[in-house]
Amino acid sequence: MAIDVDWARSEIAKFLTLTRMRSASTSTVLTSRLATAGSHDEIVASAQVVEQILDRVLPAWRTSVPSEGNKANRWYQHREAAQRADVVLQRDAEIRKHLGDDAPQLSASTMHPWAWEGARALWQSGHFRQAVTAAARKVNAETQNKLGRRDASETALFVNAFSKDAPKPGQPRLRLMPDDGSDTFKSVHRGAAAFAEGCFAAIRNPNSHEDGLPELPEHEALEQLAAISVLARWVDSATVER
Repeated sequence: MAIDVDWARSEIAKFLTLTRMRSASTSTVLTSRLATAGSHDEIVASAQVVEQILDRVLPAWRTSVPSEGNKANRWYQHREAAQRADVVLQRDAEIRKHLGDDAPQLSASTMHPWAWEGARALWQSGHFRQAVTAAARKVNAETQNKLGRRDASETALFVNAFSKDAPKPGQPRLRLMPDDGSDTFKSVHRGAAAFAEGCFAAIRNPNSHEDGLPELPEHEALEQLAAISVLARWVDSATVER
């Protein structure tokens, strides 16, 4: 679902107002100390919403936005991230247009929930290679659940599930379309099995043996996560034939 830009910017503006530093002096007490405009409880409640907006707009904000800055304001990192996110929400389309890159944008948060929810926590901490691995494991587990199988996993599970052969006891099939005997039915399921094998053999397996490997650049990890998402969507939409 697309972001409600006006609502998101309103929530960001509210948070920035609450976390603005101002003099803590009162009509009866003069002090050089600074305090946030909002109370602790108000800011915490607002931050709960704003963090979710930041996770959608700037998924890596916890690692890409400096956490050290104004020592007097514990919300410094949140404030800078919120300011950046507000600019993205307001001017992203304009910036891409004028810089000559108005191609469609791919967002991890719009991918299939099995893929993104599996990857979210590691992704947001900048562990992209581990995040893709976690997404693949999540899709594998959900596929086992859908088929009611624990005796097979990963490549063996998917190749068996997408087999063009009739189901056998203990070996149900995933059907992306009815078996009408056509070449299309055969090619779709042969392709799905091959695609799943590629996801685990060429993406999941190398990433799970990451010792000594450099961290994946975020854009490459996003491409790999998109492949895992395609597989998840196929499995989720398929019917089970027993």
